[in-house]
Amino acid sequence: MALHRVNTDDYQDQLHKKAERLTEAYREFTNLEPELFPSPPIHYRLRAEFKVWHEDGMAHYAMYRQGEYKKPFIIDAFTVGSELMNQLMPRVLQAVNHSEVLRKRLFSAEFLTTLSGDALITLIYHKKLDESWEQEARALQEQLGFPILGRSRKQKVVLERDFVTEKLDIDGKTYQYKQVEGSFTQPNGEICRSMIHWAKNACGKNTSDLLELYCGNGNLTIPLSEHFEKVLATEISKVSVNSAQENIQANGVTNLDIVRLSSEEFTQAIDKIRPFRRLAEIDLDSYNFDTVLVDPPRAGLDSETCAMVARFRRILYISCNPETQLENLKQLSLTHRIECFALFDQFPYTDHTETGLMLVRK
Repeated sequence: MALHRVNTDDYQDQLHKKAERLTEAYREFTNLEPELFPSPPIHYRLRAEFKVWHEDGMAHYAMYRQGEYKKPFIIDAFTVGSELMNQLMPRVLQAVNHSEVLRKRLFSAEFLTTLSGDALITLIYHKKLDESWEQEARALQEQLGFPILGRSRKQKVVLERDFVTEKLDIDGKTYQYKQVEGSFTQPNGEICRSMIHWAKNACGKNTSDLLELYCGNGNLTIPLSEHFEKVLATEISKVSVNSAQENIQANGVTNLDIVRLSSEEFTQAIDKIRPFRRLAEIDLDSYNFDTVLVDPPRAGLDSETCAMVARFRRILYISCNPETQLENLKQLSLTHRIECFALFDQFPYTDHTETGLMLVRK
């Protein structure tokens, strides 16, 4: 099968097998079967990066098979990529091949798109980007109707903007997000919507407060703020924190504060082990925390953070790595039981599985 194409006839069978494996893996901790959130079978991926391969004076998009990184495979489309991405790919490549300035030493092209129809194209080079490049790139930007961004070593050329604006319709309401190039965003837009919908239902309405760790740009934080009296969220990335602050304002949220702290630092702060100037205007004692939301990186929760979240009555745990979530469950299951269980098929046709758990104190 071609690298850029998928056999959609296999999708339901693959999803069923993922669910079977996940159910068996979690059997030690729950008898629940996961609620399944399938992906669209094609055009589900909103962002992608392609190597640019040069041959006979022409540039081509290229990909590699896993483990075969010396032999690139030329592609002319990307079935799993969004429809907008597939519309833009040939137009960008045609312009690059008609301009020696745009083509010379171009080694990568990134596409960031949204469900709401926005896009950003980043061209990455092994050369300094000068005025002639900027002139050609501006012409391409005008032709496409979407912004172009240029990158090379220690250089970032923003012609218009370095972000896209996503709008997600969930449960009859539209949420708006600024997504900055290079920062983390959910790659599968429809699964992102499903994840938010599931989390809102799992939380329900509350008269208590929510703590969120690893909040990113506020993707989950902002919709869930409607379900709690107050929300305090933490994130270590400066870019994501700044985006989250803008997203809070764009969505008119008034009961949410975000601080730039790692999960380890917040654990030290809430246990009063050390003070943080970044928390100078936050009175942790004023919060009536009942629920904690964690969406950690693939490494999962460190032991200190895991022990800290175990003190909450409810733990909403979204994971991109069931292996590390299962490790954390060995500790969390001593005090909590699983009330809700979900499988989010973020990356169809792969072994990758993402999960959602609502744990409630026994």
